[in-house]
Amino acid sequence: MLPERLRAHLSGRTDLKETTLRIGDREYRLMHPAAPYALIDEEEFARDERLPYWAELWPSAVALARQLEELGPCLSGRRVIELGCGVGLPAIVALAHGARVLATDHYASALDFARHNAERNTGYALQTALLDWRAPEPVGKFGLVMAADVLYERRNVGPLLALISELLESGGEVLIADPQRASAPLFAQEMRRQGFRHSSGMAEVELDGPVVRVELHRFVRQGRHTTRA
Repeated sequence: MLPERLRAHLSGRTDLKETTLRIGDREYRLMHPAAPYALIDEEEFARDERLPYWAELWPSAVALARQLEELGPCLSGRRVIELGCGVGLPAIVALAHGARVLATDHYASALDFARHNAERNTGYALQTALLDWRAPEPVGKFGLVMAADVLYERRNVGPLLALISELLESGGEVLIADPQRASAPLFAQEMRRQGFRHSSGMAEVELDGPVVRVELHRFVRQGRHTTRA
């Protein structure tokens, strides 16, 4: 996929930007829109309040990518799905460590960027799928479900809980990176109520601005074949 195809998603409203990040001992070069909020579609927002969150490179994605880097070889061969993948950083790090990754988003634009970034950074083809949390199509079962900064609205909690229940195989786990959004405690409470073991830690990420404190949540479903943290 050539950058010209990526430019088609920008509708002439902004340009492409490349950001280089070091995750562990590797450098990742990510293409993404230079001014994400220039891509807001007023009609789309009026219809269902959709905003182009996919176009931003979020600190939580960096924190999740670093967590995956620490897991490293434990990811090899695992079936992994990323929810709300955006431009693809966590999915790409998992792919680089040999995971079988499916990157999903509500926007086709995000999937084009994620596939392009994966190929240029790993040489591998990233599998992608459009996924609407409110009416999800079946995409299979996964040993690891992960997401970065997806709890920005309380209304996301219910659909996310239901989707995880459908996606996660017995003994699977969930990794959620969240910059301490107001909905995160409710999500964690409901996951524990469903029988998940919950642990968390804090990471600090500086990305084109002030340091952001990101909480890294790990939820483990009872069973075998969990990843050792």
